[in-house]
Amino acid sequence: MQIGELSRRTGVSVRMLRYYEDEGLLKPARRASGYRDFGAEDERIVRAIRQLSAAGLKLDFIRQFLPCLRSEGPILHPCPDLMAAMERQMQALDDQIRQYGESRAMLAGYYAEMRDHLQTT
Repeated sequence: MQIGELSRRTGVSVRMLRYYEDEGLLKPARRASGYRDFGAEDERIVRAIRQLSAAGLKLDFIRQFLPCLRSEGPILHPCPDLMAAMERQMQALDDQIRQYGESRAMLAGYYAEMRDHLQTT
């Protein structure tokens, strides 16, 4: 598929897809005409990059996981630096989840108080 189709399928702009390619995150085949030719694996990788980015992970960190994104299972060798980075990222995500839960509980409490006030007036 061409880059425009990949953009439509993933919701990632053409500009960002080109950036991913420039950064070595995507390596599409080239047609004889020179056009990029993306496949289903590229689409899966873009979706994974988008999901990890939305979770707050940086591209430099995501780049370390490309071997895993390009396969069905983990194929990284245990590396103390990478494992430490993973632990930090998981802790940061756990902290965000906790904060989101607290924020939601606060909003739910205020919402319930307002709803109850409206029902009694």
